[in-house]
Amino acid sequence: MSKSVIVLAVAVASASLAVPAAAQSPTTHQHRFSGAEQWAHTFDDPSRDAWQKPHEVIQALALKPDAVVADIGSGTGYFTVRLANMVPKGRVYGVDVEPDMVKYLAERAKREHRGNVVAVAGTPNDPRLPEKADLILMVDVFHHIEERAAYFRGLATALKPGGRVAIIDFRMDSPEGPPRPARIAPEQVIAELKSAGYALATQYEFLPNQYFLVFTPEGNRS
Repeated sequence: MSKSVIVLAVAVASASLAVPAAAQSPTTHQHRFSGAEQWAHTFDDPSRDAWQKPHEVIQALALKPDAVVADIGSGTGYFTVRLANMVPKGRVYGVDVEPDMVKYLAERAKREHRGNVVAVAGTPNDPRLPEKADLILMVDVFHHIEERAAYFRGLATALKPGGRVAIIDFRMDSPEGPPRPARIAPEQVIAELKSAGYALATQYEFLPNQYFLVFTPEGNRS
């Protein structure tokens, strides 16, 4: 996997297949994500904005200026840096399992003087967040995670009281995205999260190619 502000994603081969790594791209299924400089041309392509609608996504999440967000599967930082703009008094953790992506994001944050962005090297089973988050964002990551029930049960412990998990992934009929057999329908996401102890809090319909679901853990509401 390689999406308050601690958030955000992508399918990887072999050992990384179980984790969110560089998932924030429509055509990355079954790829490794070394060579971040090259992947940046895909992940951060300005044409992506038209269908990804990052500003509208972040506005919908209604983050407080001091929010802590985790972008799991942050890749080169497409969502991470945008989240950082919206939480000037908070912090955004860009989490990835690919060392090259983590290095790239750390260098990007330094180059762009983004003091509230922290690159984190996660593992397939643990995002290794340094602190609890108000929001965990996962963009195009869900369909890359194996052992999802255990993963999301553990993820609940990384949230503050009232914390949320936002999941954005490709619709079954989207012209963009991974091969259809690799996609997971939103109904299945909702069912799996319910089994892992979450409740669907909000569902947005404005993205043309993806569903956008927001969950809260049962018993962890403010």
